Amino acid sequence: FRRVLFRSGNGAPLNTSVAFDATITSLWLPLLSGSTVHILPKQDEIEILAAQLADHAAFSLVKLTPAHLDILKQILKPESLDHQARAFVIGGEQLNASTVQFWRDHAPHTRLINEYGPTETVVGCSIYEINQNTATDAAIPIGWPIFNTQLYVLDPNLELVPDGVVGELYIAGAGLARGYLDRPGLSAERFIACPFEATGARMYRTGDLVRKRTDGAIEYLG
Repeated sequence: FRRVLFRSGNGAPLNTSVAFDATITSLWLPLLSGSTVHILPKQDEIEILAAQLADHAAFSLVKLTPAHLDILKQILKPESLDHQARAFVIGGEQLNASTVQFWRDHAPHTRLINEYGPTETVVGCSIYEINQNTATDAAIPIGWPIFNTQLYVLDPNLELVPDGVVGELYIAGAGLARGYLDRPGLSAERFIACPFEATGARMYRTGDLVRKRTDGAIEYLG
């Protein structure tokens, strides 16, 4: 995934505060790939990013929220959007099809990747890449887990629910945090034993409601 995104293009802009967990994508992915991080000024980040894109910066990757995409489409001219970025990695909020459709229409060469994941589980622990078969009348799925990550849709008794049934999302795997600093009670509430893995394995209770489609992709419901 990392190598494909940075095989060409001009690195990635760092367009959010380093205190924001989404910065991990913009900062470490290009550096681990031997590419460039473009640090944008702290003020007016979205306007400066729009100006960079308008100048055809040809970034390899831009990390954004759906709100950022909606603002950019108001600032930028639709006819100038294509080839401004190889990929948008989108996260932080539910991604709606109406937002995606604009970019599919005006930037067909830009890959649109929906990324989901709480800070407690390495920020981006599942991804879904929008394609021509993606439905345009519903929210975009959050997709499938990344390597060394497991996603479980469970009922209140921690039992797996059937495909299509709403349940709570639990996340297990190598990316889990150890817990919350100096908050053992909250850590015990959120990081619990995982009954589906080896003894000692844990999983994180997200509090998010989801359902799994028949193809295995997960839909975020709120």
